[in-house]
Amino acid sequence: MKLFGPLYDRVIEWSRHRYAERYLAAMSFAESSFFPIPVDVMLAPMCLADRSKAWRFAAIAAIFSVIGGLAGYAIGYGAFDLIQPWLSESRFWDDYEASREALDKYGIWVIFIAGFSPLPYKVFTIAAGVAVMNLPVFIIGSIIGRGARFFLVAGLVVLGGDKLEDTLKQHVERIGWIVSAIIVIAILVWWMVRG
Repeated sequence: MKLFGPLYDRVIEWSRHRYAERYLAAMSFAESSFFPIPVDVMLAPMCLADRSKAWRFAAIAAIFSVIGGLAGYAIGYGAFDLIQPWLSESRFWDDYEASREALDKYGIWVIFIAGFSPLPYKVFTIAAGVAVMNLPVFIIGSIIGRGARFFLVAGLVVLGGDKLEDTLKQHVERIGWIVSAIIVIAILVWWMVRG
């Protein structure tokens, strides 16, 4: 069953849309405060579709992600009482508590790591607001973490060039199914360890 090839073609087509940069900015903002889908799924295809603009795309993603992180901080700082009932019932509660504990111990390093890694950055932005983390420190950690992540993605795509594009086209089905299997296994392991 071919699932990922047509999906790949569609994402590349969307990434060439005349408003793609606006969509990237909106997605970057939303992902840092409430949206669950990582920016990389749009950033990488956009860089692949037009490698001459890869650094521009990375900058847009980083800037709007940091602005979204500030929105997450504001949610934590000013509206946590409103979202706490939902958060405590959601699957994010344990992540939130762990992020609060880590923020108290490690501060800027936690924001940097959350911004760079696949950890749910939005949980850390909200927790930073609840903890009333030093705002300039939060901003610096966010700029470094998010910037490093998105410029790394753009750099890998530029470095891979046509060879990367050809390889992806050739193996997209296999890669898609392997990544899906890894995600399912990781969720099962996480669920078994938690329960």
